Order: sequence, then structure tokens, then C-alpha cells
Amino acid sequence: MSDVEARLQIAFEHCRDMDGSINQRLTAYASALKTINPDFAAGVERLIARLRVNDCGDGAPDIGDAMPDFALPDDSGRIVRLDELLSRGPVAIMFHRGHWCPYCRINLAAIAKHSGDIRDAGGHVAVVTPERQEFAALFRSDTSSPFPVLSDLDNGYALSLNLAIWVGREMETMMAERGRALPHYQGNDSWMLPIPATFVVGRDGTIKARFVDPDYRTRMDLDQLIAAFKR
Repeated sequence: MSDVEARLQIAFEHCRDMDGSINQRLTAYASALKTINPDFAAGVERLIARLRVNDCGDGAPDIGDAMPDFALPDDSGRIVRLDELLSRGPVAIMFHRGHWCPYCRINLAAIAKHSGDIRDAGGHVAVVTPERQEFAALFRSDTSSPFPVLSDLDNGYALSLNLAIWVGREMETMMAERGRALPHYQGNDSWMLPIPATFVVGRDGTIKARFVDPDYRTRMDLDQLIAAFKR
């Protein structure tokens, strides 16, 4: 591990475990990245600017829309359907980039830590990632998540929701240099990722709350998620 990666790992662990909201933790990690690896942080800013200019994520399903059905394998290989999840109550469908993404790990670790509060609010969670089963399982174990992690191979479901984006040549190169081997994790050479998003779906199958932002450094906060379930 290089000195930069070692320092980023320390920063990640600090931000993951610090007191504060999910977005306060994510902002703290983004700030650390800018200090420790300014070139990569600048590349992230250019990626996000490109996504915003192209209105990426704007075409995703909105509040009041029916959430499209899916049948995806979970981290143990079992096929999970949306209607099956809804039979247990309202569910938050959360799109994450992968087990390698520190922002996703900070996000899911915080959600997992408060799984009891989510259950008390009447809801539950399913995580969607474009990674193969072994990495979906690693993502779940690393974050101590009680929620299933579903493999959306080739970003098929994300594409149907207008959430899938190409990272671009610059980010391909920079991620590869950091050992973020998306082709290995995903089983294809597309270098595509989902825009992180959360859809809170009621038992009637319609979207009650939504968070979609091409800036993957921000996510739906825990209090927003719990409030949506309570409504």
C-alpha cells in the first residue's frame, strides 16, 4: 500500500466512525481526499461537472411513479424481487457504486448501524450494486449490513432507471492507477457505474421519497430516510 493509500485508509476509518450525519462524514472524507490526493480530487470535480452539464440522473423515476420491478441475485445467489420485498413493508432501494468506494462504505455502514431505527420506523433496505456476487458479499460483510446486497450485473436495472453513467477516460485511468479494477469487480469492460440513489417505495409500489445526485459524495441522510418511512 502506498503512502497516499495508507493515509486515505486512516482518513476513511476516521470518517466512517466519527460522530455526525452521513453527509457530514462524507464531506469530511471528501475534504481529506482533496488534501491527500489533490489530483484525484480534481478529477472527481471534473467528472461531476460533466454529469451535471448533461443532466445525468434527471430522468430517473420520481416521487409518485411506480418503481419498476426487478429480479436480482443477492449476495448469497438467491433471486430477490421487488414485490417480495414489498410484501414485508416499505423498502428503500439504494444504489451504490461498489465495495471499493469509500463513500458507499461510509454510507452503508451508517445505515447498517441504525438498522434497528429503520425497522422501528416500519421500513427495510435493499442495496443494489453492479458488482459480482463475491464483491457484493464483501461489501455486505465489510459494512456489517443486515440488509441484502443485490448484484445488478452490467448495470441493467440502473440503465432502465436512467442511472447508469460512463466514468470517462480520465477517471478510467485514475481509478486503474489506484487499483479500482471495475472490469474485475463487474465482469465487463464498460467502466460504467450507477449514480448513487435512494428510492423509498411504499407497499403499493410507488415511490414516496427519492434522492438522486450525480455527486456521489452526497447521499440521503439517515433522518431523511427514517422520516420517509414514518410518513
